Amino acid sequence: MARMQIATEASTWLVQAKDFLNEARRLKPGPERNELRQTAKVLREIAKLETASAPAKKPDRRRRS
Repeated sequence: MARMQIATEASTWLVQAKDFLNEARRLKPGPERNELRQTAKVLREIAKLETASAPAKKPDRRRRS
């Protein structure tokens, strides 16, 4: 269950990063656009770190009937 929660959080970070990049693309080049792009970069890095820190999923060795 914890792994699912972490994966959901990571995807939330990525969705937010995508939203920031979309907004940055609508702006003319300048400081505000650069700030949005930098924020998206940080959000992608957070998502990457969350995924890397998630415990590895153990293989399910139960027999299925």
